Amino acid sequence: MGTIKVVGLGAGGLDQMPIGIYRTMKQAKGVRVRTLDHPVVEELKQEGVTFSSYDHIYETFDAFENVYDAIVEDLIERAQNEDLVYAVPGHPFVAEKTVQLLHQAAADEHVQLEIVGGASFLDQMYTSLRIDPIEGCQILDGTVLKQEEVQLRHHLIIVQVYDSLIASDVKLTLMEIYPDDYEVTIVTAAGSSEEVLVNVPLYELDHYTEVNNLTAVYVPPIKDETLFYKDLNYLKTIIAQLRGPGGCPWDQKQTHQSLKRFLLEESYEVFEAIDLEDDEQLTEELGDVLLQVLLHAQIGEESGYFQLSDVIGTLTEKMIRRHPHVFGDQQVETAEAVSSIWQEVKQKEKEQQGHVDSRQEISSFPSMLVAAETLQKDVAKLGFEYEAIEQVYDKVVEELEEIKAAGPAEHEKEYGDLLLAVVSLGRFIKQSPEVSLHTALTTFLRRFAYVETQANETGKTMKEIDMNTLETWWKEAKELEN
Repeated sequence: MGTIKVVGLGAGGLDQMPIGIYRTMKQAKGVRVRTLDHPVVEELKQEGVTFSSYDHIYETFDAFENVYDAIVEDLIERAQNEDLVYAVPGHPFVAEKTVQLLHQAAADEHVQLEIVGGASFLDQMYTSLRIDPIEGCQILDGTVLKQEEVQLRHHLIIVQVYDSLIASDVKLTLMEIYPDDYEVTIVTAAGSSEEVLVNVPLYELDHYTEVNNLTAVYVPPIKDETLFYKDLNYLKTIIAQLRGPGGCPWDQKQTHQSLKRFLLEESYEVFEAIDLEDDEQLTEELGDVLLQVLLHAQIGEESGYFQLSDVIGTLTEKMIRRHPHVFGDQQVETAEAVSSIWQEVKQKEKEQQGHVDSRQEISSFPSMLVAAETLQKDVAKLGFEYEAIEQVYDKVVEELEEIKAAGPAEHEKEYGDLLLAVVSLGRFIKQSPEVSLHTALTTFLRRFAYVETQANETGKTMKEIDMNTLETWWKEAKELEN
């Protein structure tokens, strides 16, 4: 059983290579190298070092994962019978996937693995860019770059930007969070005699044709506060400042109780924006709802009971728990099956947490329509439910007739029964009574505003105008909507 000795070629030429690694290379009978495309290789060849590369494997597979797997498989197979020296660019444990895979494979196959070391290209990057990583520095892989991973306050170095296609993907990802003209630096062969630094606006990142396997992109930390406006953590600090010393007197005096009505009002405004199909207004109104969430979270943090991360963590855990068909091994094919799973999980949660049945919590609901809908859904799960929608239609008519026949003393009871029947109808036709009533009220007020405007133009009050004219204007308002 042989030994695989992994050495790092560093980031530059032979004059930057540590003497120990140089001796290892010189003493080796032959060096297997991931790629010959490195500035020190030609110099070592002139020193008498012979190389066998894996460059040909890159042409065999379409995916880099397959390339790396093939390299590791070959190394492990050869190590069964001989000692090997395997050389990689930079440092073996910096942006070198084959070494990570080799580390695991060697353990599985009981092959001895020795990591000699090497100079990381990152040391050269810090020198070339004149930056101090202790200020906060993030190293990300350009081939799998994700927007949510980027820290705007840190120095950002994106590696593996070895062709224009990856440069284009990196550009598009960064343009989601940085201004299109934000200046970035394309760094090629940092620390070597062939080092090139080019400053370009972000939108031109993929226009630079000299990118290769020694190319990285540097994005400086954001200094302009306005560029943090889309960052949730920055927004959280704004809310904390409003609530803190020297903040806003109105925000400072709010409590969970005082904010209840605002959350309900903002939710209704979201409904209105949805009904109007106004995306710009919807964006603003959703922001107002988020404000309420952040205010409650800030109050919770100040009292020491919970904070925003707890709210997010609880929600994330709940979403995973209630979607075993997505994050687990359950299989579903219809929306109805998903709803059934959701209800089963919710019921188990109530049983485990000892929640009081919602039938005993009517006063805690924001409105009696919501309470009625929830109550009916609960008892329906127990089997107390209409068998068909025709029975609901009959019940609505029945309750309406009972109101007609009832005296004043019975009107409250009979009217309540009618409302319950109408709520049942909403469940059967899959319409929320709360949302539907809000939509109807919004429509009513919009049409009434038109009628009121028409009346004002006549110079008369509405009471002075006959009902037929008012009804005509009402119909006009309805036609304008269509």
